[in-house]
Amino acid sequence: MTILKRRGVIAGALGLPSLLARPALANGFPGRPVRIVVPFPPGGATDGAARVVAEFLAQRYGTPVIVENRPGASGAIGGEAVARSAPDGLTWLIASAYPLATGPLLNTRMPYDPGRDLTPVSMVFTTDHVITVNSSMQARSLAEFIPEARARRQPVRYGSPGIGTGSHLMGELLQMKTGAELVHIPYRGLAAAVTDQLAGTIEMMIDQIPTSLPHIRAGKVRALAVTGTRRHPTLPEVPTATELLPGYEAQSWNAIAVNGATPPALVERISADIRAALADPATQARLAPLGADYAGSTPAEMAAVLRAEVERWEPVIRTAGITMQ
Repeated sequence: MTILKRRGVIAGALGLPSLLARPALANGFPGRPVRIVVPFPPGGATDGAARVVAEFLAQRYGTPVIVENRPGASGAIGGEAVARSAPDGLTWLIASAYPLATGPLLNTRMPYDPGRDLTPVSMVFTTDHVITVNSSMQARSLAEFIPEARARRQPVRYGSPGIGTGSHLMGELLQMKTGAELVHIPYRGLAAAVTDQLAGTIEMMIDQIPTSLPHIRAGKVRALAVTGTRRHPTLPEVPTATELLPGYEAQSWNAIAVNGATPPALVERISADIRAALADPATQARLAPLGADYAGSTPAEMAAVLRAEVERWEPVIRTAGITMQ
């Protein structure tokens, strides 16, 4: 199943042309600059999406919408900044699963409780991942990779942007499903992991398709499988992992949240504004080169995604003994 029925959400937003065209100033919100906290370094889909959405909303609000990068601790530093902010709707977090959902499963000392201290507002994008290997591996498909990995004297090394990230959890799930011995190598960001794969320091990555695609097309890495429920239009020749390993399905996503005490009516208002931004044709044209599937959601829909994410990954985290302490 996909995380959200993305096209339906877009269609609903496009059905409100007057909402898209009218500045959102009826009740005086925001009245002051809005800050979008990106808990990762500049660059990449999260940062890029935040900046495109910020530009649309700055015009809509008639006030600056500032993107602030606060990387570290797999996103928890930025998450804590928003969790401790005033509940006035002026400070937003755009983040992935760890800062918004799975963090407490991995770190009992996490400085905030996402379920209590943050309120989900809207999905921003979802993306499938792709399993890639470099030339140190002979495999050209997932079916060839499994016996090769099992036969190696040394475990296959795979990189991720950090402990508990989607790439890390997908690697642990792959190990459980195949019995191949894999070793996780965490990095402080995605760029360093990609660099090491290209250099041969690590053999494998399970990364977002938009990031991996240039290296696949350049022949620097080979795509073995995609992690979604269906073949991806940018890699139609690459099978899904679930074709060989039933139940191996995973997407990563980024969503916007605000302080947990923000009034519900204001949360709904911000959500509608984000959906308007993502449904705007000019915004969509600017987001398209970043890859992924962009669409908003209601706060209730996003809350359901967070619950499902915890249910999906808790058994993997417990079985693999993953901890950030």
